[in-house]
Amino acid sequence: MKVIIPVAGVGTRLRPHTYSQPKPLIPVAGKPILGFIIDRMVKAGFTEFIFVIGYLGEKIESYVLEHYPELKCRFVIQNKREGLGHAIFLTRPLISENEELYIVLGDTIFEADIEAVMTMPESALGLKRVDDPRDFGVAEVEDDMRITRVIEKPSIPKSNLALVGLYKIKESAQLFNALEQIMAHGYKTQGEYHLTDALMMMIKDGITFRGFKITNWYDCGKKEILLETNAILLKKLHPQGQHQHAYPNTILIEPVSIAPGCDIRDSIIGPNVTLGENTSVHYSILRHSIIGNDATIDDVVLLDSVIGSDTVIKGMSQSLNIGDNTEIDLSKSG
Repeated sequence: MKVIIPVAGVGTRLRPHTYSQPKPLIPVAGKPILGFIIDRMVKAGFTEFIFVIGYLGEKIESYVLEHYPELKCRFVIQNKREGLGHAIFLTRPLISENEELYIVLGDTIFEADIEAVMTMPESALGLKRVDDPRDFGVAEVEDDMRITRVIEKPSIPKSNLALVGLYKIKESAQLFNALEQIMAHGYKTQGEYHLTDALMMMIKDGITFRGFKITNWYDCGKKEILLETNAILLKKLHPQGQHQHAYPNTILIEPVSIAPGCDIRDSIIGPNVTLGENTSVHYSILRHSIIGNDATIDDVVLLDSVIGSDTVIKGMSQSLNIGDNTEIDLSKSG
């Protein structure tokens, strides 16, 4: 029983951050997105993981091997991005005949009863009601949650139940056979080989899929959603009064997450702020923001901002979306 986590995407909606940092490694509430996913699956008892990597994949591999040395992890490279179905198909040599699989997309944070899903006798797909399902794979279900149809990004959806990136596959041999057929015949949807099309082929062949409820789901693909997710998880995971360290002439407005090694003085931090490791904040006010590792923030007022690692910002008041290795100095007039 293995977990496949595809993390080969470029993350264009979160540029400039994803030019130098894979989207799954962007921090939220003090931990990379990928860390939340792995920790939840480990809590459910999984120890074997396959990561499909591509763009900046060496950073994904380094993070996993450094932070999860106790897990059995394999890495498969998707050199040419041809869709989620293609990414999953690349893992075929690492899967035993009809071995039960769990597929979890590597750029979303979810809350679901994984333990209950593991006891279900059939294959199962995580579903969440969304306001506009046209940007998702969509499932049509009967009253007993048996899935009768799945379709990728329908122009006229017949359901608002979206497939949000968590799949349990008991019949993995049939899945790989379906993916092979799709690719052999060049059957693409919106220019990609979609996992949804292979699942529909399995349903037509008589394999039963049940839907299960995703309690909470955060697609961290845009700056606004990333900051919203950061705020929600900070409230859940970082209770009031947890920061015992006194920073000179500084006020902390919870919830905040401050990583080790930070140098903070003469500032107001919070609410809903995440600071990465070894970040310096002097004479500044930060609210509703995410700051990466080894950043320097000096004489700045920031709100609703995402700031990358190794960044220097001096003397300004703005809402920013700045990638890694950037230096901005607006302290001088003219």
